Amino acid sequence: MDWEENKKEETDNAVTDTEEEKQGEESAEEAEPEEELETAAQREAREKREEEERQAKARKRRLIPPFVMLLAGAVVSIVMRIWRYELLTMLIILLCVLLGFYFVGRILQIMLDRFELQIQEAHMEEGEVIEKEPES
Repeated sequence: MDWEENKKEETDNAVTDTEEEKQGEESAEEAEPEEELETAAQREAREKREEEERQAKARKRRLIPPFVMLLAGAVVSIVMRIWRYELLTMLIILLCVLLGFYFVGRILQIMLDRFELQIQEAHMEEGEVIEKEPES
């Protein structure tokens, strides 16, 4: 008999727990839409913060071409000095290397800007709500 009573109590507890979980889920679902809604001021502040972040990234990206150019120039200068190039030859080669790597850095910067733009566009498309026409 004790076994049957224990089994019945466990079943009753399981049913009560399930009902409590359902109520908890319903209350959580009801609370989520309220939290998702943002006021106009919050939206404006978020957009302003995102714009500042984009500008900070753009300022950092602007430094890519000069950094690449100067790094390549330093490496080439050291190598040519070790190999004892003549001064005029060394300067001509260095000028060509600096110009070439400046354009390489610029291409890299443009590619990164395009990737960011594509990511931004995809993010904007995710946020849009598209209504479907009712099927007849």
